Amino acid sequence: MTTKRAHVWTAGRVQGVWYRSSAEAKAINLGLKGWVRNLWDGRVEAVFEGEEEAVQRMIDWCKKGPSLAKIKQMEIKWESPTGEFVDFSIKY
Repeated sequence: MTTKRAHVWTAGRVQGVWYRSSAEAKAINLGLKGWVRNLWDGRVEAVFEGEEEAVQRMIDWCKKGPSLAKIKQMEIKWESPTGEFVDFSIKY
């Protein structure tokens, strides 16, 4: 099993459409650790850490988001896994 870590920024209609709570539910379902939060500029930022296939499936989900979301741009930065997270949560 290869552990991966992706730092993701998503732009478009991603706030006020249940993006964070949907991302949290999906990440937990995939067994990922990390966090998701809204940014002041209207984007959503997240860190996903876990098994490589699960991280890729989460990124694929982020490209669409929940049904009301409209993704216009996404940035992904691959980082070294740190193992610092015990679960997945929404940051406020």
